[in-house]
Amino acid sequence: MPYTAHFRDSISAVEATRPNRLSEKADKLTAAGRTDILKAYHPDYRQDSARPIRVGPNRGEKVLKELADILERRPSVSGSEAAAGPAQEADVLIVGGGGSGCAAALEAHKAGAKVIIATKLRLGDANTVMAQGGIQAADKANDSPALHYIDVMGGGGFWNDPDLVEKLVIDAPGVVEWLESLGCVFDKEPDGTMRTEHGGGTCRKRMHAARDYTGAEIMRVLRDEVRSRGIKVLEFSPAVELLTEKGHAAGAVLLNMSTSMHETVRAGSVILSTGGSGRLHYGGFPTSNHYGATADGLVLAYRAGVKLRFADTMQYHPTGAAYPQQILGLLVTEKVRGLGAQLVNRDGKQFIYPLETRDVVASAIIRECSERGMGVPTPAGGRGVWLDIPMIESIKGKGSVKRDLPAMFRQYDRYGIDISKEPVLVYPTVHYQNGGLAITSDCATTLPGLYASGEVTGGVHGRNRLMGNSLLDILVFGRIAGRSAAEWGRRNRPANPGISHLDGWNRLLAEAGIAESAAAPILLPDYRRKR
Repeated sequence: MPYTAHFRDSISAVEATRPNRLSEKADKLTAAGRTDILKAYHPDYRQDSARPIRVGPNRGEKVLKELADILERRPSVSGSEAAAGPAQEADVLIVGGGGSGCAAALEAHKAGAKVIIATKLRLGDANTVMAQGGIQAADKANDSPALHYIDVMGGGGFWNDPDLVEKLVIDAPGVVEWLESLGCVFDKEPDGTMRTEHGGGTCRKRMHAARDYTGAEIMRVLRDEVRSRGIKVLEFSPAVELLTEKGHAAGAVLLNMSTSMHETVRAGSVILSTGGSGRLHYGGFPTSNHYGATADGLVLAYRAGVKLRFADTMQYHPTGAAYPQQILGLLVTEKVRGLGAQLVNRDGKQFIYPLETRDVVASAIIRECSERGMGVPTPAGGRGVWLDIPMIESIKGKGSVKRDLPAMFRQYDRYGIDISKEPVLVYPTVHYQNGGLAITSDCATTLPGLYASGEVTGGVHGRNRLMGNSLLDILVFGRIAGRSAAEWGRRNRPANPGISHLDGWNRLLAEAGIAESAAAPILLPDYRRKR
């Protein structure tokens, strides 16, 4: 679906202003300017974006309303159902088979624990495989973990948990080295040194990438390593409830999606690596997330008494595809802007420094399309701004777009759009769950024996995550969770676990006057047309 006449006048304006913009440097916003634009336009600041949750450990605190609706639902299983199915045993049960779950499994297995991974779909079907731009690590001579630390804290609005950020940045170089030892192929210079690029909000080039399919490359080696070590994987078996015993996590009830029967895994410890919740479509926005991102881990842990942090904030990636409609919301990686592309309005005017933090850039795009009326309308009734990717060819040479962004090139080529010659239309998309389960630096939650890692957790990124820190987060804390859970799980084997903690949850729902509702977790989004 190449661009129609509907877009041609605006594209001509973009092309006409490009020569001047090659030497034009947009000014960075001041701290006050960033605060002002966030408060005025970021979806988190809308009056109707969040509401007080009525039950549980965060009772009375504001939570994004779509998440609050899911958290306040009734459980989907009863005690008889939990006890009826076949049972398996492990030292460590890992719920989630993405990058964080696989990293945790490898470390727990290395520590001598018997490990089972239970994953909703196939092993590796997760947001990890969809990550494009890269992974941050301060391993160059002009960089340091201290500088990385400052960038992470600043990007998160200084709301971040300092202990978690310290772990993140100190472990980063070792994680990249570990990945390479497993066979991960990163982009390199002719002399063999790692190629690195800037991300938004970074003071150094520390983004390591495998072209624009970094997550897929990382997931490839992790998945292969899990398989080669013989770690047991239960596919199409999402967890629908935690098992507890004497106030400890003791396994989970799984739903076998092939048989629609419940099964249980009794385990000394449990790691939740279930990812985020973008498929709840916060604020009515499209999402870049995998279909399984439906807040399962938050639901299960919250019912068991684990508190949430920053549950009133989501990251809206500024450059989700706005056209063609078939790929609405899919990610256009920030690496594009790191390579030199600019964001311009319908008249071809650059309106924001392209490497501001994601929350600021998203807010600027929303402002351009709403208050200023300078967005480009789409045939489906949406709006967007242009991301001028052909600028990269002028900066880095002919053929650089197809070389450095092969996945992105193919994504648009399917619809007759050559991104090396034509700009693409973008608008913010729900991308990342900034908040989540509260954890300590060893990935422990407040429920003994329950650990968590990756996007299901909250604290390390504060209220806004920088590019390249999600792949880093899942690996740093996935590995830590694996080691911590292995130590606990080998010392604490359950005798007769169950779901008695749900009695207290159901009582809270009744006391709050919450009527009989649908069940949670929802597992997969429902996109069927409503009659």
